[in-house]
Amino acid sequence: MSIEYVLTGRFRREYLLPPVGRPLLDVPGGNVLYAAAGLALWEKNLGLLGRVGEDYPHEWLNNFSRYGWDTRGIRVLPEALDLRYFQATLDLQTVQHTNPVAHFARLDLTFPKSLLGYVPPTEKSDDRRTPRPDSPRPGDIPDDYLLARAVHLCPLDFITATRISAAFRQAETIVLTLDPAAAYMIPEALEDVRLLVQGLTAFLPSEEEIRLLFSRRSHDLWEMAEAIASFGCEVVVIKRGANGQMLYDAAARKRWEIPPYPARLTDLTGAGDSFCGGFLAGYLRTFDPLQAVLHGNISASITVEGYGALYPLDTLPGLAQARLESLAALVRQV
Repeated sequence: MSIEYVLTGRFRREYLLPPVGRPLLDVPGGNVLYAAAGLALWEKNLGLLGRVGEDYPHEWLNNFSRYGWDTRGIRVLPEALDLRYFQATLDLQTVQHTNPVAHFARLDLTFPKSLLGYVPPTEKSDDRRTPRPDSPRPGDIPDDYLLARAVHLCPLDFITATRISAAFRQAETIVLTLDPAAAYMIPEALEDVRLLVQGLTAFLPSEEEIRLLFSRRSHDLWEMAEAIASFGCEVVVIKRGANGQMLYDAAARKRWEIPPYPARLTDLTGAGDSFCGGFLAGYLRTFDPLQAVLHGNISASITVEGYGALYPLDTLPGLAQARLESLAALVRQV
């Protein structure tokens, strides 16, 4: 069966310390898996594109396949890659990624040997020309992935996002969406972003990211969305966390404000990535930007109710659809 959806991004080995409950130690994560789980609430036929090292657990790759996800786009490099990611959640507003020893001690937990020597991953905001070792390359894309109808790029370094999006544009992918990395959403990179955005179906930044990008030009979010659309992008969605989303449909010249679904907030990690996965599914289903945002909104609402990238996969059947129907009545055109 041909691949309908392709999601590309980064894989992580997550060590998560929630404020209550048991820790999740060395579990599959990364933006691409949060996006995949958000999409899988609506559709199952997806392929994953990314890179891992030879030390990445092979049983995880097998489990992805059992979910019905195609893993041929995951290139296993012949060397180890440090994909560890530590996060201690103190409360919804306080998340820390450094000094894991202190956090394990605070909770009276045995420090895992597998976290020894951990250094939090960093992004260089001034390096837009060097791909990261864990970023996929165009040569990693299986030929049939180029025939996929819908593709989403999770946050990646600028050069990788440019090359991967160009490969799918050349393949005439029907729906192409991108969630930018914060590293290049800076005023100095506006012209680079202009080129990256051209030809996208949808650009999906957070409010913080787009405000920083336009900090020298505007303070009006709608004005920023229209500027991005003028670069050659059909749809702009600004993800605003607890304030929901702002949608600008360039073709229809319509603006929408969508409130967040009133979910039980447990952990906000991965909510934006999960939103993007749901958005992709909703857009290919309906080709309606508003419906796409509603799908993404519901995916995010389920993700924040638990811990870990794969939490939404245990959702009760029908829950997402029921939430979708109730949320539609709360949308406001502005």
